[in-house]
Amino acid sequence: MSARSATRPDAEGQALGRASRTDRSEGLSLESAGRLPAVRVLVIGAGGVGAALAAVATRRDFFERMTFADVDEGRARAAVEREDDPRFTATSVDASDAASIAALAREEGAETILNAVDPRFNEAIFAGAFDAGCTYLDLAMTLSQPHPERPYEETGVKLGDRQFDRDEHWRERGLLALVGIGVEPGLSDVFARFAADELFSEIDEVAIRDGANLVVEGYDFAPTFSIWTTIEECLNPPVIWERERGWFTTPPFSEPEVFAFPEGIGPVECVNVEHEEVLLVPRSIDCRRVTFKYGLGEEFIEVLKTLHKLGLDSTRPVRVRGVEVAPRDVVAAALPDPATLGDRMRGKTCAGTFVTGIGIDGRPRATYLYHVLDNEHAMGEWGHQAVVLQTALNPVAALELLAAGVWSGEGVLGPEAFPSQPFLDLLADYGAPHGVDERPA
Repeated sequence: MSARSATRPDAEGQALGRASRTDRSEGLSLESAGRLPAVRVLVIGAGGVGAALAAVATRRDFFERMTFADVDEGRARAAVEREDDPRFTATSVDASDAASIAALAREEGAETILNAVDPRFNEAIFAGAFDAGCTYLDLAMTLSQPHPERPYEETGVKLGDRQFDRDEHWRERGLLALVGIGVEPGLSDVFARFAADELFSEIDEVAIRDGANLVVEGYDFAPTFSIWTTIEECLNPPVIWERERGWFTTPPFSEPEVFAFPEGIGPVECVNVEHEEVLLVPRSIDCRRVTFKYGLGEEFIEVLKTLHKLGLDSTRPVRVRGVEVAPRDVVAAALPDPATLGDRMRGKTCAGTFVTGIGIDGRPRATYLYHVLDNEHAMGEWGHQAVVLQTALNPVAALELLAAGVWSGEGVLGPEAFPSQPFLDLLADYGAPHGVDERPA
């Protein structure tokens, strides 16, 4: 498939998720060719993304059993019962307990563990998967710690460092940890790989740009994704990578720029935000610079700054009337659950990778590879809001490629380490084709 043939059809032509469980094997798919072994997957987390992941996975035939485990077994059970798929089961697990996760994986006979919870639990789930001898996938990497003396100049502990430090151990055991396989990071990294392999002979910058025109009716402030994760990535020092300098940091919300997003979203001011792609892409793709900017909006930025000023972004517990509680957990509990906002949301969300450099024809080129999802369409076809659904599509596609042996590897690897074309083809088969926007170089 060429880049152009993979572009998204117009709104009237969108086919996102139209196949039901009863006819999912009739279309173009890896499983219809009879090449996929039956696998067992353990999903840790049944929140917004976990529940959306179930809605995507139920339409595919590459797995024999998928167990959804959450600290709240009722939430896991609700995600399973919603899909009415006999291959799904629900149970409870403490995501902070590596031994419990390994024991559950063995009990379920799981070959693969998919981490769909906040990245604060990554180290335990990562360790549990290793102990159980499972393939591991997550949507975001282990957390960072700013440099103690120069936080806005130098990196301290970077995103994913605690996982990449274990790379040799995973290789020695012949195990794969595929980190950062959501939409951003994840699909954005696949776009970077595709650009390097198919579109460019020389890359200047890989610039991930995320924006939306989503509104949530009835709320003055209602994040459409986990506020815990949003606070973490937005208030930490953003990371930039340059070939001559390596990784370095800047102040939060630095270097604002207006980026024009496609399919009616329009211009959105974007700012530097800490994100995994900057730590992943340079490991596998030859380029001069990697950045990540997010369209937050002035009001959202001011709320985050206020939370920081008041100390409400802290994860360090404080004692309140004899109870230890982390301020950030209080903020998360006070806000609406993003998974419940779908009926109140309007608009589109866009995730994409803007690549500049020299094209394969030897001329300057500037290409934005992207995926746009309209919330009304997401709710109508899948029953899940656009932001969590857009995230959930990608790990399911990765699971399917791994089950088929199309993707394989050992050690700790990001999505850009694997062939991009099979992934993009499979997403198109899911009904989620990407778009290509050529811009003046």
